[in-house]
This record gives sequence, C-alpha cells and structure tokens, in this order.
Amino acid sequence: MTDEPGERRGLLPRFTLKDADTFLLADALGDIQGSGDGFFSNDTRMLSRFELAVAGRRPSLLGAAISQDNTLFTAHLTNLPLPALGERSIPQGVIHIERRRFLCESRLFERLRLTNFSDLDAHVPLKLSFEADFADIFEVQGHVRRERGESLPAAVDGSIVRFAYRGRDDLVRSTQMAFSRPPESISSQDAEFLIALQRGAVAEVYIEIGAEEGGVPSSERFDKALQRLSASMQKRMEEGAAISTSGRLFNEWIDRSRSDLALLTTALPTGPYPYAGIPWFATQFGRDAIIASLQTLWLNPHLAAGVLRFLASTQAQDESAFRDSQPGKILHEMRRGEMAALGEVPFGRYYGAVDTTPLFVMLAGAYERHTGDRKLNDGIWNNLLAATEWIERRLDDSSTGFLDYARGEQSGLVNQAWKDSHDSMFYADGKFPRGPLAVVEVQGYAYAALKAMAELAAVRGDLQRSAAWRARAAQLCAAIEDQFWVPELNFYAIAIDGGGKPCSVRASNAGHLLYCGVPSEERGAMVVKELLSNRFSSGWGIRTLASGEVRYNPMSYHNGSIWPHDTSLCAAGISRYGGRAPVMQILDGLFEAANHFGMRLPELYCGFRRHTGQGPAPYPVACLPQAWASGAVFMLLQSCLGIRIDGRRKEVHIERPLLPSGAESLSIRKLPVGDAAIDLEFHRIGEEVVAVPRKHVEGGVRVLAHL
Repeated sequence: MTDEPGERRGLLPRFTLKDADTFLLADALGDIQGSGDGFFSNDTRMLSRFELAVAGRRPSLLGAAISQDNTLFTAHLTNLPLPALGERSIPQGVIHIERRRFLCESRLFERLRLTNFSDLDAHVPLKLSFEADFADIFEVQGHVRRERGESLPAAVDGSIVRFAYRGRDDLVRSTQMAFSRPPESISSQDAEFLIALQRGAVAEVYIEIGAEEGGVPSSERFDKALQRLSASMQKRMEEGAAISTSGRLFNEWIDRSRSDLALLTTALPTGPYPYAGIPWFATQFGRDAIIASLQTLWLNPHLAAGVLRFLASTQAQDESAFRDSQPGKILHEMRRGEMAALGEVPFGRYYGAVDTTPLFVMLAGAYERHTGDRKLNDGIWNNLLAATEWIERRLDDSSTGFLDYARGEQSGLVNQAWKDSHDSMFYADGKFPRGPLAVVEVQGYAYAALKAMAELAAVRGDLQRSAAWRARAAQLCAAIEDQFWVPELNFYAIAIDGGGKPCSVRASNAGHLLYCGVPSEERGAMVVKELLSNRFSSGWGIRTLASGEVRYNPMSYHNGSIWPHDTSLCAAGISRYGGRAPVMQILDGLFEAANHFGMRLPELYCGFRRHTGQGPAPYPVACLPQAWASGAVFMLLQSCLGIRIDGRRKEVHIERPLLPSGAESLSIRKLPVGDAAIDLEFHRIGEEVVAVPRKHVEGGVRVLAHL
C-alpha cells in the first residue's frame, strides 16, 4: 500500500472512541497502523493493524469527525484513479467511501458505504489488512518484556477470521472479525472484495470485531447497536444539572466538556466512574476521578457518589512495598492486562499516590455538605475512618510531621503527588531532593480532610473525635505556614525534604493550598498576586512552574506546561482569596484555548506566552479527552458565579457573581440542592450580574445573595 503526499501516517490527526473498558485509537482515514494505535480491551491491544486500500492504494481523505456525543466516527474518503477493467479507467474522486464506526458492548461495529458518482459502471477493489498482536498496554508504551506468551494460529472460516493469544497468565485472549459479505479472498492477514457499482449505485460492507463471535454483521445489527449506544450516552449526558449561556461558542465548550465526561464515565457495580483519559489512562485512577468529581459536584453529585463507593471498595487492607499499599490507603491506579496480572508491573492495584487518600476524605465531606445525604458516608464510614487513620499515622511517623512519601520499590513511582514525573520536584538550584518528600498541596489536602472528618463526626454526634480532628487540622495548618512559607519569595515552597529543607521553588502547587483554605488572608493575597503575574499566567492558563525557575521549560510535562485541571483548582483558590474578576480572566483564557483545540481541552499544553494571532502550542502526546481537563470549565464557572451549595439546609449561596466575557446571560436547569432542585438564571445588567431563581423543580430551596 502506498501513501499519498500529505497523508503520511504522522501527519494525520488521531481519533478516539471509548465504550466501557474498550477504546480505539486510529487515524483520520480510520486506519490502525501499529505504533500506539489500536483497538484495546482491558489493557490489551486486540487489533494492532486495520487498514483500508482501494485498488492497492490508500484512499484520499476528504474529512473526518466524531459526532457531538462522542459515539460515532465518520471518515469521508474517495478513490484515486481506478485501474481499467475494460476500455476506460475510473477517474479520481468519483467513488465516495463513507467509513463509519462505533464501539458498543465491547465490540467494534463498522460500515463501509460506497457510492458511484461517475458516469461509468465500476468495479471497486477493496482490501482490508489486519493483525492482532495482543500487546499489553505497557508494551505499547515502550516497556520491554523478557518473555511473552504464545500467539496461537489464526483461523479463517468463511467470512470470519479468529486471532488468539495464550498469555503467561494462562488466559486466552481472542479477537474475532466478521464480514457481512463473503470476500473474494480471505486469509489471516487480509480480506479482498470486488464491489460492483453501477452508475449512482450504493453498496455496503459491514464489519464487526470483538472478543467473541456475535452473529453475521448486517445493517440491522449495526443500526440497533448504534441505537443502544446513543440511548446509553444520552442517559449519561442527562445526569445532573444543565448549563447554557447566551454565547454560542461558549455553549459548544460546555457541551463538548459534558459529552467528554459522559464518554469517559463507565458504569461500574458501585456506580458511575470517570476513567482518567484516552488513550493511556482509560481505566480507574483515584486522584483523577476525585478531582473530576470535585469539579462537577455542584452539578452532578451522582458521579462523586460512584467514585466514593468504588474507592471505598478497593481500599488497601494490607501492606505491600511492591504495590505501595498500607491499610487504609486509597487506590491510585487499576489495570487489567497480562503484565499487571503477572506482577511485571505493580499497577494491577497500585496505591503509590500520597494525595489520593486525603482527597477521598475531602470528597466525602464535600459530597455530604453539598447533598445533605448522610446515608452514603454512613455506608463507607469505616473506610473514612481507616483513611483518616492512615493520614494520621503517616503524619506521626514522618520526620517532619507532614504527609510525605517514599516509594516502596524501584518499580513504583518516584514522585507520588499529582506532578509525578521524575523531575517535577527539585531544590532552587535544580538538584533533586532526598526523601521522604512532603509536597505542599498534599498538606493542604490533609488539612482539608481532617476538617472534613471533624465536620462529619460532629453531624453524627461524635463531638470528642470532632474536636480532636479539628485541633489536629489547626496544628497542621500552623506547621504548613511555619515551614513551607519562603519569605524571600513571598510564596510557598513546592516541597520539604526528609531533613526539613524546603525546595524553594515557585510552582502552581501553592494554588491548591489556596483551594484548601490554608493560608492567612495576607499570604493568600501574595500567592494570588504571584499566580496572576507574567511568571505564571501565560494568557492561556496558569503554568505549572514559574518562568525563571531553574528547571522551567514550557514544553515539559510538569515544569512550565499548562494543565487545565491545575488551573481550575488554582482559580477556585484565587476566587477564595482574590475575588471573582481574576477568575473570569482565567476562564476567558481557557475558553480561548479551548477554541483553538476544537472546544476540547487536552490533558495539558505548552506554557509559551500568548501572542496575537497565535494559538497555544499542543503537547504532542497529551491525552484527549481527559476527565479532569473536561471538568475544568465547570469548576471555573462555579468560581465565577460564586455559588456555594448547602444541601443540609437546602440553601444556595451566591456571592458577587460574574459572567464570562461575551455572555449576557447564563441558565442552570435542575441544579441539585440536597434532595431538591432549582432552576437559576444569571443576567448582566449594566456592570452588575444578578441571579434570578426561576422555579423549584422539586422541594423548597432558599437562594441567598451575599454582597
């Protein structure tokens, strides 16, 4: 097969589809060509090659897109000149090929529809080439295995091809490919068709690929599966409150973010759970899911409930250096592939994150505060106690008195806060610190977790433990202020090493400290001023590391790039200490960045300074979509609108709201408040923004405005 100029593999954009524990990554033509592309299920690549050729050549791309609800990929293709079978050959660009596909119930459904727009009858030679390497997702990412399992002989039976692989874990993984019409020839590598098309005629080929045989592909099976998928997605999209504004483009960002979260959310026995991102993190991550739940809690508490129940069900019960687990610790990552099952990587159930456990407790407190629902936390109360005991035990055992980390084994993550790349923690001179390491935002999470437990215990009448946790939180807060504050920077150190020496580096981590409410008003204002300065603010968001720091690199993963979720947490903290106006500016910057990225913010992008006429520079291997990047707009909107919900009292508190630039109005439909709901509208009137409750959907809710 030959490539045409401009259509070489590396120049074509990638498109992703996901359903439950399957996802697909392919190019704009719809082809899978190895490297990182593939059809994956349960962390195994079930199909590593799937390429379409027309008369031995790759077709020409007209355009490709995924539907607004993220369910359906469509590529419009056309032929290069077809070889003559009679006296005249078919010219270029007269055979239209629509390649349409989706994932449903762990299967790939595809339809090839050919239309002849020429003035001649045509015979169109189609060839589909395929392979299944059954590579573990960590192999695809570059891990080299000492030994692999056994590739079993492929089987061809009429219009069906079967691939199989027996892993070293003794599990046989299989891929079955079926066609709706018998090929002219078929083997374990390809299937060839000769499609007869009269002038104006249409012909279709249906293909299904999955772990098991599912019947003969057909138009009826394709349409019914698509209907089931669309209904499932629509149900997920309708969860929680809906937001719309008077700005058409802003609405596109909101809608795309909502559909991306719906795409990533998987129904588990414990409830909905947002998988972290596609392609490499299409699984359960603790930190990512908790932060996505915090971002969207005010709109959809059902997501937080599902996350809390799942993380409680997978809480560590024993101690393992390999998995970095101790009793009470909350899951960081879960994998289901062969390498995880064999212990070649520790990520089957991996607990190497120092922040997930306090974030879990924070989310439980925020959930009950927002919803007034005691039942959920009553059901996981022992898990919350175990998590809090782990936090306190770690504080007690630390040489510095802070919540620190040191990986159990070399196979684990060296850095275990959200900036987990190997070079994200360093001293002012760029040297790497010795552990155990206490990262600044993690201390804020621990403080907020202890406060949350104090509040939850008080509601349950346990005043003794409530007072003890409140006192411990105050003690930790004072220690953070004493040891992390760097007077010469008017800023907080990113971390403190095992000997108590600060890493006097200005990083966005301090913005999370604002979110947790740790700093005094005076110090909080200094941090806000710095985060809004040109050192941090690029015009497209807040950099992870201030320019001028020794390891600053706007093209790096964590040392100067922009992560939308990080910016949203910083903005929520800025709103707490610096008011709404700066948050509105940050929101405007991220909206304009989203506009450059097709209304879908990636996991991260480069932190170069904004220049007129230029968009933000992409980070080449960023996940897209990513759950907490999709959730950023909702946390930013809550911060701009100044909304705080008290579900216990059925109250909505609104403090000095602002609207995004260009939006004269904003409406929220079915905003959940305890077991009730309300419709709200915000209108710009002159220089002011006013909130107007429209109707109570259910129950009685009070709306309180604060000047």
